[in-house]
Amino acid sequence: MTQEIDEQTGLGEAYMRSLIRAQLRLALRVCGALGCVIGGLPLLFLVLPGVREARLLGLPVAWLLLAGLVYPAFVVTGWWYVRQAERNERDFADLVDRAR
Repeated sequence: MTQEIDEQTGLGEAYMRSLIRAQLRLALRVCGALGCVIGGLPLLFLVLPGVREARLLGLPVAWLLLAGLVYPAFVVTGWWYVRQAERNERDFADLVDRAR
């Protein structure tokens, strides 16, 4: 199987396309989820003006949400993305090994 991938035969290309599609689906899900969270904050501030003007410990709640939600969301989502991408690659390697 690895020879077919290296030589770029039709079967090897099909296997590679399946890996690339799996990685693309994962990336689109991650970007969509983060886009909803990040894009939802301005909507939250628009719908609930009290949140935009509220203060906690002297700091605007909007800033606290941005600092306390956005950056940790990026870190957690990045960690999850790497784990899932590695899992996709492991599954692909297992598939190639079984096909030998």
